[in-house]
Amino acid sequence: MKSNKQIINDVLLDSAAVDKNIVVLFSDSRGSASMNSFAEKFPAQVVEVGIAEQNLVSIAAGLASCGKKSFAISPAAFLSARSMEQIKVDVAYSNTNVKLIGISGGISYGGIGATHHATNDIAAMASIHGLRVYFPSDNFLTEKLIRALLEDNLPAYVRVGRNPVENIYSGGENFQLDKAMTVFEGEDVTIISCGELVQNAVKAAAILFDENISARVIDMYCLKPIDKEIILKAARETKGIITVEEHSPFGGLGAMVAQVTAENYPVKVLNLSLPDAPVIPGEPDEVFKYYGLDGEGIAETVKKFLGDD
Repeated sequence: MKSNKQIINDVLLDSAAVDKNIVVLFSDSRGSASMNSFAEKFPAQVVEVGIAEQNLVSIAAGLASCGKKSFAISPAAFLSARSMEQIKVDVAYSNTNVKLIGISGGISYGGIGATHHATNDIAAMASIHGLRVYFPSDNFLTEKLIRALLEDNLPAYVRVGRNPVENIYSGGENFQLDKAMTVFEGEDVTIISCGELVQNAVKAAAILFDENISARVIDMYCLKPIDKEIILKAARETKGIITVEEHSPFGGLGAMVAQVTAENYPVKVLNLSLPDAPVIPGEPDEVFKYYGLDGEGIAETVKKFLGDD
């Protein structure tokens, strides 16, 4: 298994060999980003700014204004918070070709604690006009997304985790930028997730299948623009929607899905998320289990959700 950040390195390593306009910027984060091999092979296409996320974003925007394809890579907790003004003005408002890569997102840093957790970046980044937001779930989706983003010149924020992930997709699936992926079809309930928690939504669906509950699983990797069509299709065809996200309960996937359904086709929507409080320290799997965000916890919530109807 590989981490999604390693896949980003692999795609950029492959692409930079033929496209010298690709430039990757780091804030003392090339090791954390699994990008040492890129830096070694293409030193002329690397900028290291040190621990200075605001400079990272502004320099990336400046290079983009000169025709470069800038990839600014930094831990998501710092990139989405420390440099929010530069992202708003230099990247989004100025419409520069900067791809912001937030590595080790969510609770990837585990025991280091809340200072290193990125649990409000959907809310922060999606609130910025002109900035797209993506949380890919596995290696296949990460590769397809990065290759697609290399082909356009619009700003984007991409969050990935720190650890190796299981593949959800076989590799032959049809990918379309800004269109969510249906992992499983189902008729009883819909589970919509994003990022690496899609893995746990898939596990929950398998548990529910063994109990004769048909759960549709949607991978909403494209948080902005969100795929309204697939949400409303699920609202019409199943008994309700449960959202699952590695984020605070405010301004994230759950809020976005609820807004879409409330405005167009009101159905019951329940959000499973991290709490509005400092998250307990621990390895991600331990933390997810504690908050009911593992496969078993999600499955139990689905059963209660359906039983309350």
